[in-house]
Amino acid sequence: MLLEDKMTVGERRKYLGVMKTRYKTADRKRRGRLLDEIEKVTGMHRKSLIRLLRAADLSRKRRRKQRGRKYGHKVDDAIRVISESLDYICAERLKPALSEMAIHLSRLGEIQADPELITQLEKISVATVGRILRRLGQDTYRLPRKGPQRASQLAREIPMGRIPWDEPQPGHFEVDLVHHSGPATVGEYIHTLQMVDVATGWSERVAVMGRSQREVEKGFKHIQTRLPIPIIQLHPDNGSEFLNDHIIRCWKEAAKGLKLSRSRPFHKNDNRFVEQKNATLIRAYLGDARFDNWVEHGKMNHLYDKMWLYYNLFQPVMRLVEKEVLPQENGVYKVKHKYNQAKTPFQRLCNTDAISEQNKDKLTKLRDRTNPRELRKDIYKLIDELLNLTNDRNPRQQEQIQHIEKGEELVSVTLSNDRITAFR
Repeated sequence: MLLEDKMTVGERRKYLGVMKTRYKTADRKRRGRLLDEIEKVTGMHRKSLIRLLRAADLSRKRRRKQRGRKYGHKVDDAIRVISESLDYICAERLKPALSEMAIHLSRLGEIQADPELITQLEKISVATVGRILRRLGQDTYRLPRKGPQRASQLAREIPMGRIPWDEPQPGHFEVDLVHHSGPATVGEYIHTLQMVDVATGWSERVAVMGRSQREVEKGFKHIQTRLPIPIIQLHPDNGSEFLNDHIIRCWKEAAKGLKLSRSRPFHKNDNRFVEQKNATLIRAYLGDARFDNWVEHGKMNHLYDKMWLYYNLFQPVMRLVEKEVLPQENGVYKVKHKYNQAKTPFQRLCNTDAISEQNKDKLTKLRDRTNPRELRKDIYKLIDELLNLTNDRNPRQQEQIQHIEKGEELVSVTLSNDRITAFR
């Protein structure tokens, strides 16, 4: 325990249990010196210490009368609005952002934040925030969540492994491609190219039509023009859309001194950071629907532009800082994880020297003039519009998609924007 850390109630009781025997056997003068020592160590009032050391049992008694509420309805209302603005994240991620977001939303007219409210939001504990969120009835949205391919000769020249979870330097990106093919991977359809920085959690997404070299290269260059930091390492899986001469040449030309690595076959956890974002930032919103035309492609990239702003500048995330292996019975081990205080990817980026002052000022001004509550509404509106486009297909096309889903024998299937033609 660090010297500046306060003792918890349990730690104080254990300490008093050890000192109790010495206190009872000591004379009056020694008891006074022991009380001076205990008072300095625990920080408790002297009379409380005397009462506890004289008690027969040091175990905590149940409170006869519950305490009244410390925080009023103003705090509840502020937490409700901030939680909604940040998409109902957990109390551990929400608490560090409360005071800052209250000031930000107050400037935008979403809430009324006076100095007393800001002080209360700074002092409130994570446990109290969790109780308030449960009382307000907010739901934490957990919406719904391909085998590796054999590496080519080119892939064998790229080292396998994974980026360390404690990588401190921004610029090490995991890369993946998410398919939006629906029930059948036939014809041309849209994919999402996603890149996630391991050190800060900064994420980038772009929709590409198909997996051709031209489309993947175009998507990567679009991401690179928007990235506020240089790329040091790219870590894709073993897909042929990444491990080919054209894309690797494009990557190396775009980022000088680029380090390339790839995940091991059948080890999906080697790309754990981007796989997690595939579930929470793509599948959770778009599901398994099929998107295969340019109208949907444009709408999807518009959505990803909004999500880029929302999740990188406003959504606090926690980062793993320590792992401890605790041995259990029967040779079973339990891993204890410790996370640091939740911060947005932009805040984590600003704490490093990877981002230039020019990009930092530009993103800060963009953040200050953006209303996260309205931005979230725009995101969900675009999702509804995008999903409605898939529901507006003509009945004949829907019927043929169902035949494909049932696994009927087809020699080949050709899909276009307005029809599906199946050849038996």
